[in-house]
Amino acid sequence: MNQKDTLLVHIDALYRSALYLVKNESNADDLVQETYLKAFKFLQDDIEINNAKAWLFKILMNTFINQYRKNKIEPSLVDFDSIDSFHESINEEVLRPPITENETEFDELLDADVKKALEELPDDFRMVILLSIVEGFSYKEISQTLECPIGTVMSRIYRGRKMLKEKLAGYAKKHGYKRD
Repeated sequence: MNQKDTLLVHIDALYRSALYLVKNESNADDLVQETYLKAFKFLQDDIEINNAKAWLFKILMNTFINQYRKNKIEPSLVDFDSIDSFHESINEEVLRPPITENETEFDELLDADVKKALEELPDDFRMVILLSIVEGFSYKEISQTLECPIGTVMSRIYRGRKMLKEKLAGYAKKHGYKRD
C-alpha cells in the first residue's frame, strides 16, 4: 500500500471532525478536500510520514484556522445567480447525501442530546474532546496537532468533560445513569 492509500484510510475520521468544526456538510467536505490536497502536494517530495493520522489532523486544524481567520477579515460575497439556481435545484429534487457505514455507527453512538451538548462546547474544548475520546489520540498527538502544550490539552479535556457532565446531567437521569 502506498502512502497516499494510507492517508485515505483516515478520511471518515477527518470528515467527522471537520463537520464538528464547521457545522456544515458542504464546508466539511471542502475542508477535508483541502486537507488532502495539501497532504498529497507535500507527499510529492517523497517524504516518509510516521503518524499519518496525527499529521492529517494537524493539516486539517491549520487549514480550518487559516480559513477562519481569512473569513473574519474578508466579508463574504453573494452571487445571486447561484442562489436562484440552488433554490431551483432544491425544488426539483431532495438533496440528501449518502450515509457511510462509519457515520451511521457514529450517529447511533451519539444520542441527539449528546450531540447537542458536544456542539455547544467552545471550539477549543470540543476539538480536544473529539480528538481524545472519539478519535483516540494520545495527549502528545493532540498537543502536536493543535500546537499547544500537553498540560493545556489535559486541562481542556478535564474542563471539557466537566462541561459535558453539567450539560448532560438531565440526560443521565433520564436514561438511568444517575440517580436523584
